[in-house]
Amino acid sequence: MELFEKDLFTDPGLIQDPAPFYAELRKRGTVVREPHHGVFLVSGLEEVLAIYADLDSFSSVIAPLGPFVPLPEVAAGENLADVVASRRHEIPLSDQLPALDPPEHTRHRALLKKLFTPNRLKENEAFMWTLADGLIDEITGRGEVEFCGAYAGPFTMLVVADLLGVPTEDHATLVGWLQGEGDEKNLAGTARANQSGAEILARLYPYFTRYIEERRATPGDDVMTTLATVRFPDGELPEVADVVRLAVILFAAGQETTARLLSTGMRILAEQPALADQLRAEPEAIANFTEECLRFESPIKGSFRLALRDIEVAGVDVPAGSILMTMNAAANRDPRVFEDGDRFDAKRPTARRNIAFGHGAHFCPGASLARAEARISFERLLARMDDLQLVDPSALRYAPSFLIRGLDALPLRFRPRA
Repeated sequence: MELFEKDLFTDPGLIQDPAPFYAELRKRGTVVREPHHGVFLVSGLEEVLAIYADLDSFSSVIAPLGPFVPLPEVAAGENLADVVASRRHEIPLSDQLPALDPPEHTRHRALLKKLFTPNRLKENEAFMWTLADGLIDEITGRGEVEFCGAYAGPFTMLVVADLLGVPTEDHATLVGWLQGEGDEKNLAGTARANQSGAEILARLYPYFTRYIEERRATPGDDVMTTLATVRFPDGELPEVADVVRLAVILFAAGQETTARLLSTGMRILAEQPALADQLRAEPEAIANFTEECLRFESPIKGSFRLALRDIEVAGVDVPAGSILMTMNAAANRDPRVFEDGDRFDAKRPTARRNIAFGHGAHFCPGASLARAEARISFERLLARMDDLQLVDPSALRYAPSFLIRGLDALPLRFRPRA
């Protein structure tokens, strides 16, 4: 098959298994322009890192949507960077944290540092251990379970909910949104196939708006009040909408991507029973196993950048106004860094060099949280579930997304451990 015969962003086959495409792409070079949308695909680790670090030459304004976002027209003689700065409000999703550029990105990101204090993270980790065992209690008697809906989705959503101080009495409601109407009290239910992330986000905006407004009017001694009253470094109080967007993006990024990571790990453990036994015997090896999961199946395939000026990347001329895709998933298999990168190796010494969480100013603020969720989840799941098997390996399907990589469902068989 000709490399660009099919569209990387829309073809179902390439979404299901992009690895052969990545391998063929590398033969063409680390920077290649695809013909369907004119996007420069950057697949080399060194090149991706350089783009993430060059905040003057590349804007994140199109990070979530890439070629599918309309951009303001630039008149003759206008500077593209100035146009992006002055007309950002015309660009969809450009007010979200991943799409902000300095200095606004720096300013909003500083809010997170005030929220994620060491004490708060320690309390949140204690919650994870209890939550993990509680969800496993719900499924161990079955012998068969759809893992994404029964564990990965609820676990990751409730961890973020606890971190942000969502009242415990509302936790079941949030999980109900994830699983579909009518399942609010069933934490181990199967995710409703047509319950889109957009529907959940649409519910989260008014939910957090109400809480933030209430806590600002009547502060309390709780985490939600801290979220509601956090200030920028200069002491200015953010608009309610700014805080709400921050909370919602934490839910969107923290819940879905970490859930995909957990399902990737469980699929691999079901496919490699000897590895599962090894990790049970050596739980300290789970951390590197998690890094290799992140490298091998990056939950985020990549991000997009807008070239603000004419620039050369790896010997390729990239004109101002061009869209580039920093292909984290492909870069995580770069043979210059990861020997035999298309093979999963739980003991890979370079696994931690993966860029599944990005790099630089936009490095995922929830990276340490996701790693803790994975470490705790895999340790407790392996301790309490044995003989993991895929119910039907041929039926596994990946999310139909050009950015997200992960299973939509993972039916497993298992035997409870004594």
